[in-house]
Amino acid sequence: MVFRTMMDLRGASAFLVLWLTAFLLPPQRAQDPAMVHYIYQRFQVLEQGLEKCTQATRAYIQEFREFSENISVMLGRCLTHTREYKNAVDNLQKRVERAQREVDYLEYLRGSDVCVESEDKILAEKLIQEAEEEKQIRTLLNASCDNMLMGIKSLKIVKKTVDTDGSWMKDGAGNSPKVYFLIGSRNNTVWEFANMRTFVEGSTKPVPRKLILTLSWQGTGQVIYNGFLFFHNQGTANEIIKYNLQKRAVEDRMWLPGGAGRSLAYQHSPSIYIDLAVDEHGLWAIHSGPGIQGHLVLTKIEPDSLGVEHSWDTPCRSQDAEASFLLCGVLYVVYSYSGHGPHHITCVYDPLRAVTEEHLPNLFFPRRQRSHSMIHYNPRDKQLYAWNDGNQIIYKLQTKRKLHVQ
Repeated sequence: MVFRTMMDLRGASAFLVLWLTAFLLPPQRAQDPAMVHYIYQRFQVLEQGLEKCTQATRAYIQEFREFSENISVMLGRCLTHTREYKNAVDNLQKRVERAQREVDYLEYLRGSDVCVESEDKILAEKLIQEAEEEKQIRTLLNASCDNMLMGIKSLKIVKKTVDTDGSWMKDGAGNSPKVYFLIGSRNNTVWEFANMRTFVEGSTKPVPRKLILTLSWQGTGQVIYNGFLFFHNQGTANEIIKYNLQKRAVEDRMWLPGGAGRSLAYQHSPSIYIDLAVDEHGLWAIHSGPGIQGHLVLTKIEPDSLGVEHSWDTPCRSQDAEASFLLCGVLYVVYSYSGHGPHHITCVYDPLRAVTEEHLPNLFFPRRQRSHSMIHYNPRDKQLYAWNDGNQIIYKLQTKRKLHVQ
């Protein structure tokens, strides 16, 4: 930049000389001493100015060089300090990362201890909960009945009708000798016979009472308990009706939880979505769990309030099943793989785990050509009431005491 300034000054001097020459007097007046002296003095002044300018420019150049050298030195120092700072920062970052890894490791160890303590606590709470639940179940299924099924001794066909589906029963509680006859899987007419003899002989004396219900039932899983008819309400998925036969009116109703009524309870009973049952412990409901050909769900119902007392997911499949019944709190499921027999019990479920398949002999029903429309146990006379291809059948049972599990 200084070099360029000096060149500009010299160019300006040459231009000034040319300009003055252009205005000089003609040759005839060039010998005027005063004019020559004036011009000479002006040139001297101009040269002196140029010299001062040159000296100033040189001084500026020198100062610029010194400034450049100082800047270079300072930049070098800055680079040195920068490298030092960078090394210090890198070392600090490594130390921070190392410390963070140590903190993470300590947190992991602490978390592992907490997880172990939490798992132990959850396990302990689960064991306590299971113990409480088992205590409640044992209280619910008291030891007043401790029999288990050992064999089906014989069958007796007490009546024959033209209807392939239906149900018949006695009251599972009380001492009433009445027999109730329900024809079809969808109906609202109940025939009440005074006793078994009247039902078997078809006698008109006394005349059987015809009860027309205000609602219709679905399936053949109805039961009579303590004077009330319990049935699955037709057109609903899971509504259970408690019907007062004396007043001929609905006494109460409930909606069975757990996905009840969404699929058939038994593969070979195409009308039963909810099967009701009674035994020495009271009222029960059996239905299929969620999913196609799922497992059966067993539910204990309080008959007075229609509240759910407890529910169990059983290992018994609904596939190939045709019926089931309860005896002393144990579920026995009847299977026929072709739907036409042989009919045998291959799955049992005991909430108290006192009875399993290993404790039982081979339990076969006398051979029938078709699957059962219903099989219900009556805790009063300890017999099975069944409907098979229009035949009303009684099966006599052989039992023994349960093997109690502590």
